[in-house]
Amino acid sequence: MTVEVKLSCPLGAKCEEAKDGALHRCHWYMQVRGVNHNTGETVDEWRCAMAWMPMLLIENSGMQRSTSAAVESFRNAMIEGNIRIQNAMQAAIEQKDVPTIREIN
Repeated sequence: MTVEVKLSCPLGAKCEEAKDGALHRCHWYMQVRGVNHNTGETVDEWRCAMAWMPMLLIENSGMQRSTSAAVESFRNAMIEGNIRIQNAMQAAIEQKDVPTIREIN
């Protein structure tokens, strides 16, 4: 026997209710799978999206911090590389190994 699933209004409805031979499910009732970074436990639960919001916002903040750290690391590597290139070019100009713009014109 197959059970028909009907989505119901997210305001004032029960998350999941069996009636009239069908399973009425709120649009905001959703399953989340993953790892809770606070406890390290595997998460595989159904809850209202509003109930998931605090945990998902914390996860999002952690991802933003991680991305920010990676961007900062990349920036620092680029600055270091640029300084090395500038120093090498300055040394070459001082040794007259590389023509300057004035010499080319």
